[in-house]
Amino acid sequence: MPVIHPTASIDAGAQIADDAEIGPYCVVDRNVAIAAGCRLVAHVHVTGHTSIGARTVVYPFASLGTPPQSVKYRGGPTRLVIGADCQIRENVTMNTGTEDGGGLTEVGDRGFFMASSHVAHDCRVGHDVVFANGAVIGGHCVVGDFVVMGGLSAAHQFSRIGASAMIAGITGVRSDVIPFGFAVGSLAYLGGLNTVGMKRRKFSRHEMHAVRRAYRDLFFGSGTFASRLELVEAEYAGEPAVSAITAFVRQGGDRALCHPRGPNEH
Repeated sequence: MPVIHPTASIDAGAQIADDAEIGPYCVVDRNVAIAAGCRLVAHVHVTGHTSIGARTVVYPFASLGTPPQSVKYRGGPTRLVIGADCQIRENVTMNTGTEDGGGLTEVGDRGFFMASSHVAHDCRVGHDVVFANGAVIGGHCVVGDFVVMGGLSAAHQFSRIGASAMIAGITGVRSDVIPFGFAVGSLAYLGGLNTVGMKRRKFSRHEMHAVRRAYRDLFFGSGTFASRLELVEAEYAGEPAVSAITAFVRQGGDRALCHPRGPNEH
C-alpha cells in the first residue's frame, strides 16, 4: 500500500502505485497517475490529466498539471506526462497542453528542475536536462536531451533548443539554438560551443575538434549561409555530432536560427 500522510487529499480516482509516498498536505486529483517509487514530499499539487514516472521526487509547493496559461485553451482534457527519475524542486510549475498544440506537454527522464523553473503548455523536453533556478520556457518549445538552462533564463514560445546546448544564466532565447551551442546575452547570441557539456558526456577529442571546425565553417566561412551549410554537410558527413547540427538547421521551425554576434555588434 502507498504511504499517504493523513493530511493529504487524494481523489478516489487517482492511480497511486503501491510503493509511492504522498507527504503532508499534498493534493492529488482524480485523473492523476503516480508511478512506482515516486515521492511527493509535502504541499505538492498534482491535477489535470497528469502522469508522473517512476521514482520521481517532487518537492514542496510544486504545481503540476494545472491548465495551460493560454487564451486559446478551451478546457479540454489535455495532458502532462513527466518521465522517470526526475527531481522537481520547490515551486516548479508544469502545465498541460492545449487542444491546438497537440494536447500534450511532455517531460523526459532524469530531469533536474530547480526551484521556480517552469515548463509551459505543449512543450517537449528531452531526457537528462537541467533547468536551474527560475529558468522558464514558453509554450510549444522543444528542448533536446542534455540541455542546461541557466538560472533566470527564458525561452520564447516556439523556440527550439538543440541537444547538449547550454543557455547561460539571465539569457533570453528568442531564436533556435543549435545542438552543442552555447547561448548567452539578454537577447541570446551564440557565444561558442558547450564544450564543457561535451567533455562531461565523454565526447572524444576527434569529435570535439570536428564540431569546432564545423561550427567555424558554418558561421564564419565565406559565401552564403545556405552554401556553407551544404559544404559542412558534405565535408562532415561521417561525423554524427555535426550531422545532428545540420539536421537541426535543415528541420527549421517557427523561429530564426541563433547566430554568433557580428564583428560590429556590442
